[in-house]
Amino acid sequence: MTTPTNYGIIGCGMMGQEHLRNIALLPGTRVAAIFEPDAEMAMQAQALAPEARLCDSVADLMATEGLDCLLIASPNFRHLEQMEEIARTRPLPVLVEKPLFTDPAETARLAAFRDSYPAPVWVAMEYRYMPPIAAFLKEAQAATGGIKMLTIREHRFPFLHKVGGWNRFNRFTGGTFVEKCCHFFDLMRLTLGDEPVRVMASGSQAVNHQDENYEGVAPDVLDNGYVIVDFARGGRALLELCMFAEGARYQEEVTAVGPRARIDALVPGPGRFWPEHLGEPPVPQLIISPREPKGPEIREIPVDPALLEAGDHNGSTFYQHARFLELVRGQRARAEVTLEDGWAAVAMGIAAQMSIREGRAVSMEETGLMPARLRAA
Repeated sequence: MTTPTNYGIIGCGMMGQEHLRNIALLPGTRVAAIFEPDAEMAMQAQALAPEARLCDSVADLMATEGLDCLLIASPNFRHLEQMEEIARTRPLPVLVEKPLFTDPAETARLAAFRDSYPAPVWVAMEYRYMPPIAAFLKEAQAATGGIKMLTIREHRFPFLHKVGGWNRFNRFTGGTFVEKCCHFFDLMRLTLGDEPVRVMASGSQAVNHQDENYEGVAPDVLDNGYVIVDFARGGRALLELCMFAEGARYQEEVTAVGPRARIDALVPGPGRFWPEHLGEPPVPQLIISPREPKGPEIREIPVDPALLEAGDHNGSTFYQHARFLELVRGQRARAEVTLEDGWAAVAMGIAAQMSIREGRAVSMEETGLMPARLRAA
């Protein structure tokens, strides 16, 4: 019998448990150890991975024999410090949840980690692997004749409650446009194949969290906004975020337009939130709308029901792990989503937060946050 690939999991809250359910669907895998400091979350994680050893700390987890790889799904502000601890003790291939970091002051530490870490690091950008988004990415450039404009709209539910309410505060999340939207900034770079040069944003906390209080402190995360990003070769992208619009049929709508056509990917939200009285949840779609001759082509991109049941991200967590395992097992030479990709997405989010706060356009050069090899000429 083939020896299973053994995971160590750091952080098993809501997202960590989605990872556990998807790892369980992959052949030849085993969760060997879990570190989750919250007792209730640890109990839920143990129910999903009954063979796993519950650990008291990252150090305790790293002492587990036979680990092949690690997943970090802890709160945002813990990611870098935990990667550094892993580097000091037992470097293994790491899949780390987004955002890679939260504080602009952390980039020197991140660079030192990158330059010295001997094992691969894969940043968990699940949206790349949603089947309708993957189909969009495969066809967008050819269908449009070269993308000139890219629009990403997310109309969704408010931030869910997490342990201690950490996701209500900019100091822990990096801000909404880092925490939530680094996925979309990653998609912008990937779709356009280019680097950002300027960000202009407007946003606010208009509806959500205004009646909440955590030990006398009110949440300060934003719940809506627009972000325009100019890219080096002349393309531009727009993000429209609204976190009090869960009544929409589709949660994400991604549109690219070029001289030849427009292409859209329509992605429904989590099926568990779809009301039963409305019947079956929407099926993802890919729509190609040529200019000449006119006539949109609509394709349904169904997702395996077992994958929909395993998480809230349209099967993407499963497909991401399948690729990560190829890396761990020596079947892939490098991470598909690199540390630099994760770094750049956070840099764009920080620039958006800065633009909102200061009421002006912000150049990526002035932030000094982009990894050197990715800076636009």
